[in-house]
Amino acid sequence: MAVSELTNVRAPRVKAARRLTKRAFRDRDKAFLAEGPQAVREALRLDGVTVEVFATGEAEVKYAELLTEATLQGLPVHRASGEVMAELSQTVTPQGLLAICRFVHVPLEAAVGDDARLVSVLAHVRDPGNAGTVLRTADAAGADAVVFTDASVDPYNGKCVRASAGSLFHLPVVIGSPVAQAVQHLKDRGMRVLAADGAGKHTLDDVDLSGPTAWVFGNEAWGLPEDVLALCDDVVRVPIYGQAESLNLATAAAVCLYASARAQRHP
Repeated sequence: MAVSELTNVRAPRVKAARRLTKRAFRDRDKAFLAEGPQAVREALRLDGVTVEVFATGEAEVKYAELLTEATLQGLPVHRASGEVMAELSQTVTPQGLLAICRFVHVPLEAAVGDDARLVSVLAHVRDPGNAGTVLRTADAAGADAVVFTDASVDPYNGKCVRASAGSLFHLPVVIGSPVAQAVQHLKDRGMRVLAADGAGKHTLDDVDLSGPTAWVFGNEAWGLPEDVLALCDDVVRVPIYGQAESLNLATAAAVCLYASARAQRHP
């Protein structure tokens, strides 16, 4: 396996990769960092997405099959010292493997067609960990797409990529769509658009989820603004049967998405 070795944190190749931790540089280069074996594995499965791979000596042994695959694809593979990997990693305990990947998002029109059955829309979601977890849950629930509206976090944020656990590479992701535009497109495709909000008049127990459905999820701290709620066909809350004050965003999204997935498969 032919590799180049990087030991200097000030090396141009290291600095070029490190700057992708900042959104401005990600947007300029149309590239991001995918850290950890799961993310790298899923990225390598998509043609033309992975640009280059960095691995420590230990990771070369542990994830040899991934580096072999990268080499077979003709990708540059860099052996990184512990210091270099620590410079590139955004985790406290790096796993010793990361890749530079090209952006994978698609336009709204390409992501959601007339046959879409389940879509997740993130409106004003700012926490990257929550956003990545919702993306992962949507993937697991069999959603057709995930839409990150223009007021939401960048899905290429390192924490969001890690929280998605590879799901960023599995289903169509839309970035930067205005909420009103996204909702109208979903309605035009025959989808019922439901806002998930703790103040909803109806609960999951009250609504029929067997048809094509898009869920709109908002900011965990303050929910969805009134103008967004007004765009949706209904506002639905997850019923709280115990004494908990509320559910966090990722948990509520999981309940809603799986309720739809189950209703569509077992009407």
